[in-house]
Amino acid sequence: MPCTDGRQAVTSELTSRTYKTGAVPVAHAEPVQKFDTKIAVLLRDDLVGWQRLNVTAFLVSGIAAGNPDLMGEPYEDADNTLYLPMFRQPVLVFAGSKEVVTAAHAKALGRNMRLAVFTSDLFSTGNDDDNRAAVRAVPRDQLDLVGIAVHGQRNAVDKVLKGARMHD
Repeated sequence: MPCTDGRQAVTSELTSRTYKTGAVPVAHAEPVQKFDTKIAVLLRDDLVGWQRLNVTAFLVSGIAAGNPDLMGEPYEDADNTLYLPMFRQPVLVFAGSKEVVTAAHAKALGRNMRLAVFTSDLFSTGNDDDNRAAVRAVPRDQLDLVGIAVHGQRNAVDKVLKGARMHD
């Protein structure tokens, strides 16, 4: 072969997987379940890393508190150590501009969907009472939203999130 002095190129397992084409099969214990509903978080795309994580955690806690039927059963390991239950369906995280988040908020409210909100003011508060007071002080159409979370029928959530992209 040219430029190899007669030696074949050696590839590692990592390299060989990198250049393979086609889908890599994923083993599942059970078939992937399709859900009629969707849990989605929409974050403003100008947040820094710690803010994205913090806002997501707060928003999904609102979805969990408002929809206890979304919670699965507690987990347990082989040593009988108990762990808290989690959502029984995936949470999808999206990103969009300030305008996309504001529009999604209005669409969700227009569809009478319950949602959790996180405003920029909440980054400067230190407790739940102050958080609620910060939201309460601002009219709905003037909230400086940095994220929302919504749960509902898949097609309704998809319409609310129009213009958003999957978070990377």
